[in-house]
Amino acid sequence: MFRPFVDDFLACLRFYSRLPVPAPRGHEMPDFRTAVRALPLAGALIALAPAGTLLAARALGLPPFLAVTLALAALIAATGALHEDGLADLADGFGGGATREEKLEIMRDSRLGSYGALALTLSLALRIGALTAIVQRGSFEAAAILVFVAALSRTAGLAPIMILAPARVDGAGHAAMRPFKEALQTAALLASAFSILPIAMGVSPATALLAGALSVAAAYATSKLAERQIGGLTGDVLGGAQQMAEIAALLVFAAQ
Repeated sequence: MFRPFVDDFLACLRFYSRLPVPAPRGHEMPDFRTAVRALPLAGALIALAPAGTLLAARALGLPPFLAVTLALAALIAATGALHEDGLADLADGFGGGATREEKLEIMRDSRLGSYGALALTLSLALRIGALTAIVQRGSFEAAAILVFVAALSRTAGLAPIMILAPARVDGAGHAAMRPFKEALQTAALLASAFSILPIAMGVSPATALLAGALSVAAAYATSKLAERQIGGLTGDVLGGAQQMAEIAALLVFAAQ
């Protein structure tokens, strides 16, 4: 039982990050049916270096805005901008296409359009602004929230794969298989367990619970938007859902 979980954990790390994890078959998509049970742990580990960057920057005397910006830069470097790329493609497709086919074609295009650039700008502005407000209350609180939200948003970001059919007959969305119920339950419990980090730093349990609820709601809303726009799931929808889930959770903590 332990070894399969470790294999799922490493598969998630390989797919969701650019960390130096052994990749005998390359950065292939994990078997979502079981691998998602380890996704919160992989997300938390990915956020450790950004959280450390935040604490180090503050220890060196950098103001909150610069410390947070460096932390998010470290997070984006660790993930290879995987989710940001999905959000940008989603915005370009939904904003620039008139028909379902046009939207899907635009989303395949690797070039960045106006809608994608605006989506990325707003995503970074909202995350930097929220984390800056949190850092002003306490650097360790912000670091703990950063780790928790990394685990939470990646788990909540699975919403599209649970409720949508693939929009294409190929691509990441088609290849991603719906997680088993038991794997999803394990992921939800593990993501919830990471809430102990911000709670230990003084965040109220009610705030952590609200952050979780709105994170799931944001991912669900992204899924329903994708259903209306393109009729189903793509890899970009998964990336966009994670970004919306992350933003929603951070805004809750910033408003505490």
